[in-house]
Amino acid sequence: MGSRFDITVVANSQPEANAYIDEAVNEISRIENLISSWKPDSQTSLINKNAGIKPVVVDKELFNLIKRSIDISKLTQGAFDISYASMDKIWKFDGSMANLPSPEAIKSSVEKVGYKNILLNEENSSVFLKSEGMKIGFGAIGKGYAADKAKELLIEKGVSAGIINASGDMNTWGKQPNGETWKIAITNPLNKDKVFALLPIDNRAIVTSGNYEKFVKFNNIRYSHIIDPRTGYPSKGIISISVIAPKAELADALATSIFVMGKEVGLNFINQLEGIECIVISDDGSIHYSDKINYKKL
Repeated sequence: MGSRFDITVVANSQPEANAYIDEAVNEISRIENLISSWKPDSQTSLINKNAGIKPVVVDKELFNLIKRSIDISKLTQGAFDISYASMDKIWKFDGSMANLPSPEAIKSSVEKVGYKNILLNEENSSVFLKSEGMKIGFGAIGKGYAADKAKELLIEKGVSAGIINASGDMNTWGKQPNGETWKIAITNPLNKDKVFALLPIDNRAIVTSGNYEKFVKFNNIRYSHIIDPRTGYPSKGIISISVIAPKAELADALATSIFVMGKEVGLNFINQLEGIECIVISDDGSIHYSDKINYKKL
């Protein structure tokens, strides 16, 4: 998935732990083969190739992931959208951009984006992208889903506790060997040497997403690589988000959504959801917490 996965398990011996970790790695590879749009023979690639042509029958697992993704799109009013992959790549974050794209080019870049044009048929488990040139991609939810599935598999195998870390998507279960709850430290990306909060994560997931390394600046305004799929404009005002949720899949998708919504709307949105919390770091370095979050300030 183009991401580093670190897997920690509590086991009786090193060989036993290694065997469990191998099984988790195999599960993550299986998910990648199912959802990757970079693999030409994946079911996701097949859906994209047949956009505007015909529906594609897929495994129920992929069908349900797409269905849940559309539900999140509805919940976030389109701030999250797996059809973002249809977007024209007019923004460059490699230092090569000399000017802002024109408003016309930005508007045109998202013409093929729109979760409402992903048509699902529950009866035969088929997916149809209504417009030719449309694409779906799981870059904003796939890592979290893989972490959830690896955790689910290890629990089924009898692993009492562990952590799946998918490049910032942390999924935990059970307790540490000393009996304590797993605790995740949060750092401010503007001061990486300092931890400002410690969060107890008890059988939940925390996803931290940042845009402090990939951005462009024009007229003293910072534009990040996370782009609003509704408008084609990059998100502004936030450099890092940590979302705590029951599943990494949901936390992953919501982190992207909050970037797009912005600090005030994003925090208000999270405060209305049961069992979801977040920490937002603005681009001026200020830290903002959702209402019900449980943390220890350091």
